[in-house]
Amino acid sequence: MVYNYTAIGDSLTTGFGAMPGSGFVPVYRRMSEVSLCNFVAYTNLGINGMTTAELEQRVRYNALFRQSLREADIITISIGGNDLIHAAKAAAGHSNPPSSIFQTALRESRQHFAGIMGQIYKAKAGSGKPYIIRIVGLYNPYPQMAEASVWVRQFNRQMAQYNNRVCGFADIYGAFAGHERELLSIDDLHPNGKGYRTIAERLHKLGYGNLIRT
Repeated sequence: MVYNYTAIGDSLTTGFGAMPGSGFVPVYRRMSEVSLCNFVAYTNLGINGMTTAELEQRVRYNALFRQSLREADIITISIGGNDLIHAAKAAAGHSNPPSSIFQTALRESRQHFAGIMGQIYKAKAGSGKPYIIRIVGLYNPYPQMAEASVWVRQFNRQMAQYNNRVCGFADIYGAFAGHERELLSIDDLHPNGKGYRTIAERLHKLGYGNLIRT
C-alpha cells in the first residue's frame, strides 16, 4: 500500500534555510513511513513568501492543489508567518507599533485560514477513506518585538481550535522560544536542519489517527 502526503504552505514547507532533504516535509515523510509501515509518496506544494490569502486562492482555484489535496492521505499546512512579517514591516516605521496593524493582520489571516480549511474539507468530502490534516504552529521570528510575540500566540490559539479526530495542531512555539540561535538558520528567520527536525518531531508525536490499521 502507498500513502499520499501533500504538503502546502510557505517557505517552511519548502524547507528554505536548510540543506536539501532536511526540511520538515521530507523528515516527517520518513517518520511517517516508519509508523505506517508503508511507502509514503509526497507532493510538496510549498511556495516561498506565501500568505494565508494566497494559499486560500490556491486551494480554492488551482487544479493541481485541489487534486493533490483530494488524493492525499496526509496533509500538512504551514502558513501565517508571512502575514506576521508583513505586519511587522508595516509597523517598523512607528516608534510604538500600533496594535491595530497586527490585529488587522490577525483577523484577516483567521478568515483566510478558515477558507483554506473549508476548501480542504470540501475536497475530501465523500472520499470514503481516512485521512489526517496536520497544522504547523508558528514560532516567533521577532522575539525582541512584544507585539509579534502576542500576535504569534494569538494566531496559534486560533489554529489550535481546529483540533479534532482528523486534524491536529503541532505547537512549536515553546520549542523555539529562547532557542532561536540553536534552531534558526543564518538569516535568523527560517529554521535550520535541527529546527526543521524539531517541527517534524512535533508533527510525528500527533500520531497518524485511523491511518494505522489496528
